[in-house]
Amino acid sequence: MKELFPLKQVMGFVFSLLLTAVALTVYFIDISFTNGMTILLFTAFIQAAVQLVVFMHAGESEDKGSIFTSIYYAVFIALATIFGSLLTLVWGY
Repeated sequence: MKELFPLKQVMGFVFSLLLTAVALTVYFIDISFTNGMTILLFTAFIQAAVQLVVFMHAGESEDKGSIFTSIYYAVFIALATIFGSLLTLVWGY
């Protein structure tokens, strides 16, 4: 019976709830903008990693190298788009 219980998924769900509670706490308490954004970004990236590994099974297939390469490429393209847009639209270069 123990092999049928999805312990990894339950622990991932509990950890996701904990990270969400931390994010809500940052929203409701009065801390500086810099500290709040640092905590929120940190928890967001950890929660995205938990979602990818635990619930989307990113590391369990035989071609996990290509999956992680695609994820790194997508993150690079997203960051290049965001910072390129900031560079041209906000900072005026």
